[in-house]
Amino acid sequence: MKQILLAIALVPCVLAAQNVGIGTSAPTASAQLEMSSTSKGFLPPRMSKLQRDAIINPAEGLMIYNTTSKTLNFYNGTQWRDNFVYAIGDNYLGGKLAYILQPGDPGYIYGETHGIIAAPTDQSLGSNWGCYSVVIPNGDGTALGTGNQNTIDIMAGCAEVGIAARLCGDLVLNGYSDWFLPSKDELNKMYLNRVLIGGFASETYWSSSEFDFLWAWGHFFSNGTQGGTYKFNNYRVRAVRSF
Repeated sequence: MKQILLAIALVPCVLAAQNVGIGTSAPTASAQLEMSSTSKGFLPPRMSKLQRDAIINPAEGLMIYNTTSKTLNFYNGTQWRDNFVYAIGDNYLGGKLAYILQPGDPGYIYGETHGIIAAPTDQSLGSNWGCYSVVIPNGDGTALGTGNQNTIDIMAGCAEVGIAARLCGDLVLNGYSDWFLPSKDELNKMYLNRVLIGGFASETYWSSSEFDFLWAWGHFFSNGTQGGTYKFNNYRVRAVRSF
């Protein structure tokens, strides 16, 4: 910034006609400002989504780093958009990008990128769902976006140790502690993208969606079907987090 201000101070009358270089004595002719470095990067203003949305009359092309979504954002003249360039299966925010919300999905917000991140490996090769013959209040959400609350409700309503939900809810992995057991629909998205995500076995995985007091929803990765299965069965567990 000091270099920019110095450049402006030295050539106040011709700055508009000339281009400025930082780290280079020969900036590209088509660039008003060029920064060149092999050891440092450009650091845009950093702010939360709430702070970003409080900007009055943002100019088209305005760019910031969104500390809420952990992505670059730019204003396209109508609304804020993010500069998300990751693909399913990429390493992202502590795990593997498993699914990106699409129009019509619960939680989808136009112009923003949100979705599911899967832990890179299974948290258990065989764990039960827990609390057989006990109904978990509000633990039956199946839609996208319900897995986290399911996990919270299961952990609150079932004191058993080592159950699938607790393995995920207590997990601290790659700097993140907000992991949860995916809901039925969230787990289905993981199944559909299982090859790109990697590390899945052709076995049954637990979802956090309760079926009834005896059963919970499992996903059979051997054939892609989902169904209710006894809570005392030992199935694989893969934690997820949302972004």
